[in-house]
Amino acid sequence: MSYVPSAPPVGDEIFLLKMGEMVLKGLNRRTFEERLMGNARRRLQKYGKFRIYSRQSITYVEPKEPGCDMDGAFDTLSRLFGVVGLSRAKACEKTPEAILETAKTYLREDLLAARTFKVESKRSDKTFPLTSIKLSQYVGGELNEAFPHIQADMHHPELTVHVEVRDFAAYVHGDPAPGAGGLPVGVGGKAVSLLSGGIDSPVASWMMAKRGVALEMVHFFSYPYTSPEAKDKVLTLAQLLTPWCGRLTVHVVPFTRIQEQLRLHCPEALFTLLMRRFMMRISERVAQRVGAHGLITGESLGQVASQTMEAMAVTGQVCSLPVFRPLVGMDKEEIIRVARKIGTFETSILPYEDCCTVFTPRHPKTHPKLEEILEAEAALDLEALVEEAVQGIERVVLDP
Repeated sequence: MSYVPSAPPVGDEIFLLKMGEMVLKGLNRRTFEERLMGNARRRLQKYGKFRIYSRQSITYVEPKEPGCDMDGAFDTLSRLFGVVGLSRAKACEKTPEAILETAKTYLREDLLAARTFKVESKRSDKTFPLTSIKLSQYVGGELNEAFPHIQADMHHPELTVHVEVRDFAAYVHGDPAPGAGGLPVGVGGKAVSLLSGGIDSPVASWMMAKRGVALEMVHFFSYPYTSPEAKDKVLTLAQLLTPWCGRLTVHVVPFTRIQEQLRLHCPEALFTLLMRRFMMRISERVAQRVGAHGLITGESLGQVASQTMEAMAVTGQVCSLPVFRPLVGMDKEEIIRVARKIGTFETSILPYEDCCTVFTPRHPKTHPKLEEILEAEAALDLEALVEEAVQGIERVVLDP
């Protein structure tokens, strides 16, 4: 059960988390809220003890004890999927006088720095004696007298003083910070994401996590053709995703033998397509092990030879699970913008080769036919190669 305070946490600084599309859910809305609160509890453990509860489309995060790292907690909550906006707020008694005094003291520095302001009030507690408009007028007028340098501007203010009169207390805060948006990780099921070490796959993983998908990562490692530094780079990328996605397990798959067999027995022009089919088979096996119900790739239509429509059809043909390609309609500049936003771009461009670039054919097939792919695979013991790779998987667990 969620904690609900019996008395207003008057005088405490707390966080108010605004939910986005979750508020549109029907009978299962509580499931989404519980998942959001559970994710928040896990992320905040390192910053102190907090009470977390939900009421009237707001999730409240209160420090239980002095000494909580409020700055660190706020930064962490800004990356919590399911939250569209978050505010550091001061709780006070539900009287006009207490609200005004709290605004004067808590937002003093903001009020001194701003040249224009307005007050926005929300009154979800309808027993409060003033309407929202009258409360805004009262607080705004008194603030204008207390800070005579600042002018009211209802259309484009530098500072908006927010007043929220809710069940347990009144809350005063400045402009909310944007949240991560999306849905809480876990409400959308679990999927396995193929993480290569490039720019695209971390962005694809992040985009699916934003839709509430819990992730397991798979990386294909071709030592000695790829270096230990290339593997470390991928683990670093996965670590950079944990503040958004939570704990991640990276399944590192030994891929050298498969690539050597392809080089010995198959046409060079089909190398990339055949490699990707093996990757999909192995990833699906990992998904079965961990209870995942989909695969995620960073493919973008037409970006490289293996990402034509025909090539995607050929590589996806080996899977029974759905394959999610969240970047399929994005161009490279759009993908790079997201990579910069989530902090993976600088690591992604480090010059370490991955298993796909090492064995890139000189003239790759761009419009393959399934028949020629199956003919090439007939020279290989597919099941034995897949089983050997699956048995050699190394698992690395990463926490935020």
